[in-house]
Amino acid sequence: MKIPEVGFNHAKAANCEIEVIDLEKLYQGKDNLTHNPALPHRVDFHQIIHIEEGQGAHLIDFVNYPYQSGAFIFIQKNQVHAFDFSDKPQGKLLLFTQAFIDQALTNMRLPEFTPTHLEYAYQPVFIPDAATMSSSEKLLDELNKELVHQQSNDLIVMLLFSSLALMLRRVMPDNHHDKLNNNQLTKFNDFVTLLDANFHRCRDASYYAEQLHTTYKTLNQICKLATNQTAKQLIDAYTILEAKRRLVLDGTPTQQLAYELGFEDASNFVKYFKKHTLITPSRFQKQFQGS
Repeated sequence: MKIPEVGFNHAKAANCEIEVIDLEKLYQGKDNLTHNPALPHRVDFHQIIHIEEGQGAHLIDFVNYPYQSGAFIFIQKNQVHAFDFSDKPQGKLLLFTQAFIDQALTNMRLPEFTPTHLEYAYQPVFIPDAATMSSSEKLLDELNKELVHQQSNDLIVMLLFSSLALMLRRVMPDNHHDKLNNNQLTKFNDFVTLLDANFHRCRDASYYAEQLHTTYKTLNQICKLATNQTAKQLIDAYTILEAKRRLVLDGTPTQQLAYELGFEDASNFVKYFKKHTLITPSRFQKQFQGS
């Protein structure tokens, strides 16, 4: 089973880095997609899905998360996910790139979209209180209107998006990132960027601390504030998640994957994977592909 990798369609989004789509368009096949959104696919952008009516379970990185009317579902860049259209849910899908986030960050106060999916207590689906829901839906509608306006203004788009993101962020459960000051947040995001580029070469937290010109102790403190986990736990979580994705995305054999992820041999990788998941890589691969 080969899982498609989906990029942001800049031409369709009028060369913007953000787009709003009606869920109905997706399951009625009116969006001219090159992949089936109901089957697992990997995205290189962020998404916020709002379910106005309906229920089901959204697949995110090999876990099914149930949802119902009113839910907001957060998908982060590089995650593998699949929609559940069995109940024909009504709602909207907000897509935005990292470039949009970076642009917005230079213009206004906006929360960083850090990799919360590496946390043990990760919950990508939540239903806000009635007041927040009402305001969020209005902001999403206004954002949609502004994006299709003949004289669409980038600043208005950013302000509406920032308002929506901050409002949802305020009521999200277990929001660790608000404990970080700007300097710590920058350091944490630099750590994640480094990890993304080097996890297949090094899983030693001291190496990352050195690259970031900080101490192992300080890096650990920042990681604990951000995710309630140590730097080493985050490195392991990242490595295991990427191993799972490659096992299923590409059907990579265990021996080859061990080499790609920088393990001395396949047996070391199998032990590492089993320690963190309680099953072997090949068993995980078969389990998912057979489900």
